[in-house]
Amino acid sequence: MAISAIFAFLHFSAVFGIFAIVFFERLTFSKALSFIEAKRIQVCDRWYGLCAVFVLMVGFLRIAYFEKGLTFYTTNTFFYAKITLFIIIGLLSTYPTVRFIKWSPALRQGIAPTVSAKAYKIISLILRTQLILLFAIVLCASFMARGVHF
Repeated sequence: MAISAIFAFLHFSAVFGIFAIVFFERLTFSKALSFIEAKRIQVCDRWYGLCAVFVLMVGFLRIAYFEKGLTFYTTNTFFYAKITLFIIIGLLSTYPTVRFIKWSPALRQGIAPTVSAKAYKIISLILRTQLILLFAIVLCASFMARGVHF
């Protein structure tokens, strides 16, 4: 029983980490980033990827070994909705991540990156969308955990 609680804690901690990171990126990202802000966003984006992988790994371990069993989840439409939303968020995150990685040469030289108006608009929209979809995942998780079907 304690191991199940530990895995739940690890899973939820990684989920909260994702929320915090995307929220931080959304608040920090601007058209005129400083060198420090850009470095922080890059570091946070790396943690975002690690947290996402950790959420999946621990989540699937919870399904297979510690929670209600594979059948409970695979027969619940909210489980599939959660996974689909997670994949969409992951796909959306590729554009900002690639842009953040492309800042590396400038940052190695101690120069703040330039953000075009178009890139700013797209990345801002993606970050806002990710936050909304993360809340949708939490809603799906609540329904799923209680065995609600639609």
